[in-house]
Amino acid sequence: PNTAFFFLQINLRLILVSGKTKEFLFSPNDSAADIAKHVYDNWPMDWEEEQVSSPNILRLIYQGRFLHGNVTLGALKLPFGKTTVMHLVARETLPEPNSQGQRNREKTGESNCCVIL
Repeated sequence: PNTAFFFLQINLRLILVSGKTKEFLFSPNDSAADIAKHVYDNWPMDWEEEQVSSPNILRLIYQGRFLHGNVTLGALKLPFGKTTVMHLVARETLPEPNSQGQRNREKTGESNCCVIL
């Protein structure tokens, strides 16, 4: 294995709903769940008002899509040495993949229309 690989780090700038940002360094092997746990364990002092009760509800959004817990940064092909911006939100559940969830909701007549982050 190429040991130099471990020295390559990805710089993530995480943005909260409030607009506060913080940068963290991660390895390509880190998954979205690892990142949530790390951020939770190293919660920045100036984010105190946004402190969450558990790392399990922290979700990353990259290019408008929620990242599932097992997706690694390497799989996203993020650039080394550049800052990648992601949003960090607290949400209990991930939205269902588009078409199916949408159709089911229309049938039941229930409206979960507008989620305001």
